[in-house]
Amino acid sequence: MADLFNGTKKHVATYTEPAVTEISSILQGGYHHPLLRQWQHERQLTKSSLIYPLFITDNADEMSAIDSLPNQNRWGVNKVVPYVESLVAKGLKTVILFGVPLAEGSKDPYGTSADDPNGPVILTIKALRTACPDLFIICDVCMCEYTSHGHCGILREDGSIIREESVRRLAAIAVNYAKAGAHCVAPSDMVDGRILAIKRGLIDAGLAHKCMLMSYSAKFSGNLYGPFRDAAGSAPSFGDRKCYQLPPGGRGLARRAIIRDLEEGADAIMVKPSTFYLDIISDAKELAKNVPICTYQVSGEYAMLHAAAEKGVVDLKAIAFEAAYGCLRAGATLIISYFTPDFLDWLDEL
Repeated sequence: MADLFNGTKKHVATYTEPAVTEISSILQGGYHHPLLRQWQHERQLTKSSLIYPLFITDNADEMSAIDSLPNQNRWGVNKVVPYVESLVAKGLKTVILFGVPLAEGSKDPYGTSADDPNGPVILTIKALRTACPDLFIICDVCMCEYTSHGHCGILREDGSIIREESVRRLAAIAVNYAKAGAHCVAPSDMVDGRILAIKRGLIDAGLAHKCMLMSYSAKFSGNLYGPFRDAAGSAPSFGDRKCYQLPPGGRGLARRAIIRDLEEGADAIMVKPSTFYLDIISDAKELAKNVPICTYQVSGEYAMLHAAAEKGVVDLKAIAFEAAYGCLRAGATLIISYFTPDFLDWLDEL
């Protein structure tokens, strides 16, 4: 091109195609078909990897909707058994039980009703063991649903947790669930030392060989538990749980808790919540290579996805799968999800 000012040729930079005659791979060939796209997942979402949370009340004939938790209910033992039977027929493998005592006087400072032989959890363990003998039953172990103050342990006058008394009480609850027939106990209280106390309790009771101990090792405080607390009636009556649940930025604390709980005898590790804590799931998989890693897609996460779908922002089925695959990709092998009944149908459609 002639320069307009001096008539000389002007050099113009041009892109030259690299002299490559073959490309290393045509990636699309590996995922052009729906089945191929499933094959590309390092970890498959299966019915065996799903755990369904159930809220069990002390009203045996109750079935009441939880307004802040779409499509979920509080159940009495007489109602929950046929419901679970219908899900088992679709392939449900595992449930986790949360007690919701509602009767007047059922709560006290020590969580006495947590392991009441005639309470909702123990009655439901026995009923499900009879009705669904192949169902794997996990019991959440905590005191917040059963204490009059709504905290996860026994308190001092200043509101702080008395560690020694609390872990003894938590161990007693866990052992009584195991005696009733629970296949797994999962302490969610985050009180230091409870894994060792529970493992010793199971050993002393002759139950350690047939009851898994799954620790909520990395349970973070935050804003995603509101619907659960509505469902379980477990909101603290004063203060919060920031002094025993982990701070959202506390990655190092989570790693330390995972290592400690493994040393104390945990058979599986849980991370809670899930979506905002995928790095912690990945850390758990690295630190606990030889045990199952579970994550809990908590009530706030589930409710948010429903809210987004109702607004037309996302497709509910697609976003549920995407969230689950994120957890699996990060390293989880098990997912506690309120979407479980949906997944039992959706997985059959793949």
